[in-house]
Amino acid sequence: MNPEMAAGASGLWAFVLLGYLLGSIPFGYLLVRATGGGDIRFVGSGNIGATNVARASGWAVGAATLALDTGKGFLSVWIAGHFSGGNVRFMMFAGFATILGHVFPVWLKFEGGKGVATSLGVYVAICWPALAVAVLLFLAVALFWRYVSLASVSAAAALPILVYLLYAPGHAPPTAVSVCTLLAAVVVIVKHRDNIERLLAGTEPHFELNRKKS
Repeated sequence: MNPEMAAGASGLWAFVLLGYLLGSIPFGYLLVRATGGGDIRFVGSGNIGATNVARASGWAVGAATLALDTGKGFLSVWIAGHFSGGNVRFMMFAGFATILGHVFPVWLKFEGGKGVATSLGVYVAICWPALAVAVLLFLAVALFWRYVSLASVSAAAALPILVYLLYAPGHAPPTAVSVCTLLAAVVVIVKHRDNIERLLAGTEPHFELNRKKS
């Protein structure tokens, strides 16, 4: 690699770091604070994601959290793609870094969300056909069993296979895409380990959207 190419590659890694920093913005935490709901980390499940925010502060705040967490995933991949000339390797690295930022945010002592909404934004940009099927699976599981956690784990587990099959039908996706997707799925599933234990014990609560309590 010549010096100019090396300099260009090192510059692109800055967008991977930017992806992590974007992912670290704890929108759920900030929105609940801004609406007078206190520290979401001490409410309900303690998670900063959209599901717990909706339970604690109502559907509007939950929907805003979902949109912003999804948006930061999409934005990081778009920025990396824009400045790398569509280099999917750096786009995927930036997207995965954003998921890690959401799950392990530097601003909250590395205790963040579970990465589902942020992954949604990332894979809208990386492989929307695979994401579309994963979303349909999520909805089917959530509507039938009414467990958001089970739906999230099911979709995460299916995503690596769906990306492999649908990224470029008839051709395997780039290695970076396959490996990062598998790692992202593992991160999301591991972050749901408490939910999985409750599901097995029959104590996981069904999702019911209640109005914010005064």
